[in-house]
Order: sequence, then structure tokens, then C-alpha cells
Amino acid sequence: MGGDICAAVSVFCFTIPGILAKIKLINAKQREIKMLKQNGEQDLRNFTENTFQESVEEIVPGVWIALSIGHSNAIFIEGNTSIILIDTLDTGKRGERLREIIHATTGKEVGTIIYTHSHVDHRGGGGAFDPSDPETIAFSPCVPVLEHSGMVQDILNKRGARQFGFTLSDEENISQGIGIRTGAVYGESRAFRKPTVVYNQDQVIREIDGVTVEMTRIQGETDDQIMVWLPEKKVLCCGDNYYGCWPNLYAIRGGQYRDIAAWVRSLDKIRSYQAEYLLPGHTKPVCGREQVEEVLGNFRNAIAYVLEETLRGMNEGKDMDTLAAEIALPEKYANLPYLGEYYGTVEWTVRAIFTAYAGWFDGNPTHLRPLAPGKRGEKAVALMGGPQAVLRAVQAAVEEREYQWALELCDLLLNAGEMTPEARRWKAAALRKLAAMETSANGRHYYLVSAYELESGESGGNPLR
Repeated sequence: MGGDICAAVSVFCFTIPGILAKIKLINAKQREIKMLKQNGEQDLRNFTENTFQESVEEIVPGVWIALSIGHSNAIFIEGNTSIILIDTLDTGKRGERLREIIHATTGKEVGTIIYTHSHVDHRGGGGAFDPSDPETIAFSPCVPVLEHSGMVQDILNKRGARQFGFTLSDEENISQGIGIRTGAVYGESRAFRKPTVVYNQDQVIREIDGVTVEMTRIQGETDDQIMVWLPEKKVLCCGDNYYGCWPNLYAIRGGQYRDIAAWVRSLDKIRSYQAEYLLPGHTKPVCGREQVEEVLGNFRNAIAYVLEETLRGMNEGKDMDTLAAEIALPEKYANLPYLGEYYGTVEWTVRAIFTAYAGWFDGNPTHLRPLAPGKRGEKAVALMGGPQAVLRAVQAAVEEREYQWALELCDLLLNAGEMTPEARRWKAAALRKLAAMETSANGRHYYLVSAYELESGESGGNPLR
């Protein structure tokens, strides 16, 4: 059962600009070749079309998964008299539809909700189930949130809106990398339901309405992540610690470090259950014990490879930019359909690891007390012959398809206070070109939204606002 859907599923520092321009141009080109594709947009479209088809499928008797009804998946399990629901989709409207589907499929109401983690796309439909007043289970985070995080919430929200492409059209957005667009972009509101039970321990085993349910902490994409194991059915629901593309080991919207070593350990724990069915919080399920082991093993080993290569390179004295440019997945992992960079990317992972283990200072004494961006920009622009000379170099870079170099030149103008309307237009053009080459939905959205902000004058050319 479920055979139709079960598959293996699928700080730039410019110190001597005029002298090093050609070297920087070559380096920028090498990074673009490594990280981007000429057909990146089409790759993302193909992945989206092949992965996100709406369906409700019975995986084994009494266990269903709802795919692409919301941004995330929902799993429902039939008990003696009620339904156990794992995650509730992303909005109240979608939660209402899920409730109708569950009732039409089983004739029963939801008696228990289990949240695999706290992300809103898994909890935003919970309020739709208030009429049956289900017990609602969550786990507390194993790592505390940094104090005073609320002081940066406004800018993180703005960056999040860019990452998810909230202001883009459906044609521009394509997908959100691991799911269809969140209902919030269509004006749908969240309908949260607070947990009635919050566990602090690492594992809880219960019998819920005749079904044995084992809930185990698996730190990874979030610090409150759990998996749900149904031993009688050999079904494992893994939340967001596995989905069928390169994971978001760093979210470009910003946030606390996602402990990648802990994520790898969690994948080892998931593998130890020898599940016959792996139901993720996003993308398609994986079915068959051998297939589950192969997919999880490759997924785990690829992440561990990037972690270890980054740490090894750091210990050799390599800086973050060099490592981000050098480290790539070996071919045996890079070509696997469930490790495509459609959500997170290897490069962002490397940068997150470097920062987590060594902090902001890369070891180069030049960077201990660098010039302020404005002063550096003024000196660099003057050295290169003035604003018009830099602008001509920007135009040439775009025409030569050196889009990253064009962005970095534009930032010199921005920092020097010379970000004219013409410079903004050229930077927007370069951003759009990079968006077309980017396979990561998050990266694509950030480029496109930033281009619109430049064209509208919303940010004044400053990407940090």
C-alpha cells in the first residue's frame, strides 16, 4: 500500500580593489560555476513538479499521509475510537480541510495531536481541531533560546519574508523548496493550538487509544524536534530531520546554530529503528527497509562529510570563503535525487559550521579591526577611478555574466554613498540573473525579493534593512 507514492525521493573584504580586481573576478566566476547552474530555475521547477503532488495515501492499514495539502505533510493514525494526528499543516484553512479529509477517510475525529517540532508550518492548522478538544503533545527545546532574541525579531522576520518569497507571484516563487507555498501568502491566518502536554524527557512511550506510540527527541533542524515510532507498524515519522533534498542546516533568514553534529547523531538514532516506512515532514515518504536504510545512510553520511571536511580545512588554516568555494559533495552523493540543493545548500552549511566553531574572526589580523564599510568603500572607489569607473565595471561584469562580481562592486558604491538609481538597476539585474541560476528556493527568493526592493527604492539599496 502507498506504493504509488513511496520513493527514495525523491564578508567579502575588499582591501586593494584596483590591484586585485582580476583575481577577484576569477574567484567570483569559480564560485558561480560551483554553486549555481545555468538551468537552476528549471531544475527547481522539475523538482517541484515531480515532488509536490497533492494526495492522501494509506501507507499501511490505519496510517495515512497527507501530501501537498499544506506546506508540510500531516500523518494520521487510526486508534480504537479516535485519530492520532502528527502535525497540523500551516494555516487554519488548510487545517480545516485536513480535518474534513480525516473524517471522510476514517469517520473519526482527532483525539490526539503530536507536534514533531515548533515550526509554524507544522502547527499553524492546530486550531482547526479545537472542536474535538484533542490532547496536544509537544516536547520542550533541549537548548534554550538565546536571551534577548526578541530584540532582533523585526529584522529576522524581514529576512524570513525574503527567504520564503512572500511578496513574489506564484510563477516567480515556484515552490518553497520542501513544499508548496505557505497559505499565509494567500491571506490565510495561522490557527495555533497550544500544547496541553509538554514533555521534558528524551523519550516517552505511551499507548494512545490502542496504538503504541514512541516519541523520542532527535535534535536537528530544531532543538525541540522529535520522531514518532509506531512499532507495531514499523512506521517512523521523522519530522524535519530528513526530507528529500539538502537540508536547511543554516537558514538564511538568520537564527541560532543548528547543531550539525547532533543532527548526524539523530540520523543514526533514526536508522537504528530499522523502519520499513519513513514518513518525513516534507516531501515524499520512503518505503521498504533496504530503501530506508540506503536513503538515510547516504543522507547522514553526506552531512557528516561536509561537517568533517569543513573542520579539517579550518584546522589547516583555511578561511571561510575558501572552504565555501572548495567543499562540494562527492559525486556519489551529489547526484542522488534526495540530496539536491533545492532548500539548503552546501556552501551555506560550510559557513554556518565555520562560524559556530571559530566565531567571526578568521585568524587574519587584517580583520581584527577592519575599516568601517563606508570608509573602505570610499577608498576602494577612489582607487578604482571614482564612481563612474566602478559603475562601468559593474555594467561590464553583468554583460560578461560575472554577476557575483557585479554585486560586490555595487556594494562598494553603496558603502561609499554612491548608490545611484543606475547602480541600483544594475544590481537588481545581477540579482535576477543569479536567481535564474539558483536551485535553492530560499536563495532564489532572496535574490528576487531584494531585486524588487532595489527597484522600488524600499531598502535604499541597503540589503541589511
